[in-house]
Amino acid sequence: MSERTPPGDDPIIRSIRNAGIRPFGPDADPGGPRQRRRSLITVGLVALLVALVVLVPAIARRLADWLWYREIGFERVFFTRIIAQWVLGLPAGVVALAFLYGNARVALAAASQPEVRSRTVEAFMRPGVPPELRALVERGLTLLVLPATALLSLLFALTMAAQWRTVLQFLYRTPFGTTDPVFGRDVGYYVFTLPLFELATGAALGLIVIALVVILFIHLMRGGISREGLRIPPRAQGQLAVLAMLFLLVTAVRIHFVRIPGILFGEHLPLSGARFVDLHARIPALHILSVAALVGGLVLVWAAMRHRLVSIAARVVVTYVVIAILAAVIPGVYQRLVVQPNELARETPQIVDHIRATRQAWGIDSVQLAEIGVETQLTPALIARNRATIDNVRLWDREPLLQTFGQIQSIRTYYDFVSVDDDRYRIGGQLRQVLLAPRELDTGSLPTRGFINEHLTYTHGMGVALGPSNAVTPEGLPVLFIKDLPPASSVDLRVTRPQIYYGELSNDFVLVPSRQREFDYPAGEGDAAAYSQYDGRGGVPTASFLRRLLFAIRFGSANILLSSDIDARTRILYYRDVRERAQRALPFMLFDRDPYLVIAADGRLHWLLDAYTVSERYPYSRAISGGVNYMRNSVKVVIDAYDGSVRAYLADPRDPIIRTIARMYPGLLQPLDSMPADLRAHVRYPEDLFRVQTTLYATYHMVNPETFYHREDEWQIPGAAPQTRGPVGSERRGAGEAFMRHMVMRLPGEQDPEFILMRPFTPRQKDNLAAWMVARNDGANYGKLAVYRFPRQRLVFGPNQIVNRINQDTEVSRQVTLWDQRGSEVLRGELLVLPIEGSLIYVQPLYLRAQGGRIPELKRVIAAREGRVSMGE
Repeated sequence: MSERTPPGDDPIIRSIRNAGIRPFGPDADPGGPRQRRRSLITVGLVALLVALVVLVPAIARRLADWLWYREIGFERVFFTRIIAQWVLGLPAGVVALAFLYGNARVALAAASQPEVRSRTVEAFMRPGVPPELRALVERGLTLLVLPATALLSLLFALTMAAQWRTVLQFLYRTPFGTTDPVFGRDVGYYVFTLPLFELATGAALGLIVIALVVILFIHLMRGGISREGLRIPPRAQGQLAVLAMLFLLVTAVRIHFVRIPGILFGEHLPLSGARFVDLHARIPALHILSVAALVGGLVLVWAAMRHRLVSIAARVVVTYVVIAILAAVIPGVYQRLVVQPNELARETPQIVDHIRATRQAWGIDSVQLAEIGVETQLTPALIARNRATIDNVRLWDREPLLQTFGQIQSIRTYYDFVSVDDDRYRIGGQLRQVLLAPRELDTGSLPTRGFINEHLTYTHGMGVALGPSNAVTPEGLPVLFIKDLPPASSVDLRVTRPQIYYGELSNDFVLVPSRQREFDYPAGEGDAAAYSQYDGRGGVPTASFLRRLLFAIRFGSANILLSSDIDARTRILYYRDVRERAQRALPFMLFDRDPYLVIAADGRLHWLLDAYTVSERYPYSRAISGGVNYMRNSVKVVIDAYDGSVRAYLADPRDPIIRTIARMYPGLLQPLDSMPADLRAHVRYPEDLFRVQTTLYATYHMVNPETFYHREDEWQIPGAAPQTRGPVGSERRGAGEAFMRHMVMRLPGEQDPEFILMRPFTPRQKDNLAAWMVARNDGANYGKLAVYRFPRQRLVFGPNQIVNRINQDTEVSRQVTLWDQRGSEVLRGELLVLPIEGSLIYVQPLYLRAQGGRIPELKRVIAAREGRVSMGE
């Protein structure tokens, strides 16, 4: 636009008027107020639409969650979170708004001084810009300050509110009773207090950075900071100096209270935690860096008072960067020149601390050790003393048995077995190891899907398949103690309430009871079926119109509101997946991946889940993937498969983290002694914890620092790569897990058989057996870990060596080759290691499956001992 263009014909002014914005000045449009009203109505309608689309479903979800928590009696969990979030988020938002808005107003005032006004918007616009547009830009900046800072404060408040658990755990913290070897602080300081310091300093730094960005933007737009030579007016210098000083001050505090203690969690070679170089070089360097940040902040304030902020700030920044580089470089040089040539001597005290802390943090410091001899003869007397072990040899692997159950016990396509669990029951007066699988409903496999079928008629699974771990029919199929529909039992173990409304496949809501009958199981000939109606206490009532409207919005199903099949008795059951149900009930816990089903004495079905407390803050402890370096199985959760009731029992009252949680949620956790005796008899040591403990113990059984440094006696899990470098991985099903098994056996030196979880060890990169570790499950021995070591002077064949001998056996090789040539497929079961006092027996089942078939049949059992191999039916 040239200067000769009349202001009223300026295209920018015309576009502003067409948009309904009233310019300031004599050329203001008289129709402006009416246009603004129309714009406000449009904005209001858009806001209402956004509220309906976003806020209403969010409110419905929150209300539905509240009703669900009230149903299971865990309202305290729901309200504690909400109250804590508001108590933390609201003050944080108010402080952020006051800080940001106050700084913005100061910046606006500084930019409005006469000496600044002379080079305001003209510095950023072409000459001849109409005064209306200039006034609009300036007034727009002023008007936007409050909503912009309010939005930033809201985001800051939401971020802080999400950290409510960190604050609560600090307020209810419990000491560990163990101190770190460097600073002498209780471990509870690192687990509960240090995260709060990290949160507070991080939030302060973030708020200061946001304020700096806001005021720099204001000064740039209003001309408070000229682009010509970066001239900063005095008031702007003072404000920037104060913020920079605060930034450096908080940085100094963060280095001292967060970074320096954080060195105790570092992962290095040959240990986790603070090394010699950290203690003698890195920590002093960080102290110097902290002091430098503090001094730099004070210098910036002095420079602002002297109106020399720009020149002095550059020197402060350069000086601080140089010190930071030196703080990073010098420890590396010290490590290379001083520590590495004498690493073992320098690191021995730290290695001792690392071994002790790792064993304490992972609960492997109290493992009972026993040396066992090696019997040369497997005598009849030895077998007689260990008859319980022999009689419970597990011949069925989970995967083949799961396939077999799916073919012979699913009955209908919409039933499915998703897991097989080990357990023990007293059957006929004897302790028997059994394999149990729940028959669950898979709504995705229904022949006809729809609202009625999925949510009103097909609502639950039905019964279980249960059989001994070592019995087989003449056809090679598993013997079943409980089978068919309705579940029929051939032993003194009954299922009186077979319906499974809550399970591992139950992932959608159902409405029960209703005017539609619920399918129970197929009965009689043809398409006859048995039906039932739910009469449990589970679920949330839906009697009122408002309740039905709420759940229709929550689950996005108008049929909940419109269906005439729903009556005053109807309850809605949701969050029916037992893992999700437990996680929502106890959101502060981590859960074992394998929930398992138990038949109670009264015939009801209950799910048992193991829950863990974890931390990443245990000084000097070895961390697994994800950074976790402390774990306890502190809670056992019981969920009724019929009514969904949730009960949480305190399994490890010595754990400081769970004691802190118990103080946060008083009355939520019940004593383990209050668990019904028939359920407590089926409590078992959690597999995920044992998996990590055995992997760690393979290295951390070495308590001598020199032996540990050289890895002279390191073990490994047969078939697994040795864990000697870096964080231990969180193992899942795969290599190395094949030899971790539950079994009923009599341990050496014990009188009675018991249910144990066992895993063998071999020396690193060797195949002979070194030891085996057990976790005990029964009675007063629950939770005890024991390791039985073999003499190091004698060769004891390990699993891989036995597998090679089996493959070389002519009879086995001939039989396998013969079967593979006749349209069948041979499946080799997992090799079992059976300790019989000082002797070892290896057992491997062979399954035969027709090519393309899905029913593996157990045909042969291979037994091996001391290199001798035999095979029989």
